[in-house]
Amino acid sequence: MANRDIIVIGGSSGATNPLKTILGSLPAAVFVILHIPARSTGILATVASAAGPLAVTQAEDRMPIAPGHVYIAAPDRHMLVADGMIRLGRGPRENMARPAIDPLFRSAALSYGPQVIGVVLSGLLSDGAAGLSAVKRCGGLALVQDPADAIADEMPRRAMEATTVDLTVRAALLGDVLSDLAREVPGPPLPIPQELRLEVDIAAGERIGAESLAAFADPAALTCPACGGVLSQMKTGRPLRFRCQVGHAYTADSLAREQEGRVDEALRVALRIIEERAELVTRMADEGRNAGRRAVAEMYDERAAEYRRYAETLRQAALDSLAPPRDEPD
Repeated sequence: MANRDIIVIGGSSGATNPLKTILGSLPAAVFVILHIPARSTGILATVASAAGPLAVTQAEDRMPIAPGHVYIAAPDRHMLVADGMIRLGRGPRENMARPAIDPLFRSAALSYGPQVIGVVLSGLLSDGAAGLSAVKRCGGLALVQDPADAIADEMPRRAMEATTVDLTVRAALLGDVLSDLAREVPGPPLPIPQELRLEVDIAAGERIGAESLAAFADPAALTCPACGGVLSQMKTGRPLRFRCQVGHAYTADSLAREQEGRVDEALRVALRIIEERAELVTRMADEGRNAGRRAVAEMYDERAAEYRRYAETLRQAALDSLAPPRDEPD
């Protein structure tokens, strides 16, 4: 069997500097996903300047994989690896991102098992946590940047909560550690979880049905922010994750972040409607008084006061939603 010669790396905010310390003369094929906007090309130049003698290439569909090369995800495509080549997928976004880290990690785990080293760098939220868990479940090694050393520690911490990582390493040492690990002989292959194959197919763009989804997820009373469909909670593994029948996927914290803006918007729309309602019945009360219909005017005055109380409650809720969260006690 080959050495641990497939290294998959994911990061987001604050991951550029650690990445520069990693890329040197790694005796492996290296695949990198940093959360980037569609049609962005800046990351390619950044990685190329740090890679030294390694060749840096933006991934293309069906591109052969070669050791000593660094492959950068193409904008707006999931980067997958299978059968000695790269596949670019147009599957649904995961954690509001495409390319996302989890699909790359899952596909590497599926195809290369114990040959894989997964690395999660600095970043926000939890993309990469489920993928790193898949790497471990298939016999690979799991590394994370030391959260205390990361500009944004959420991604490393979420990865550590999702699986038992093999090493937690400061950015300055990651390159040397990976160089040593890549020369090791991997352990024996482990059984591949069935849902892993299906999730890789989804990232590649394959359609799934309700029956396929039901095999590894249970319907939840939650709505997909992207398409409005019903979300289902994944049955196995950590972190807590959800998928809809279209294939959009969210970890719980990514879903909460996406819902937060929608809640604020809904509060503001409701506030506007209630205030307009109060204004309308106030005018109806004035009309009743002018017409000598005192009882009708009093009824509308009571309704206007009631609507204004509702509006004040909504206004306070909207203000509270914008307030920074209080620090939790130790």
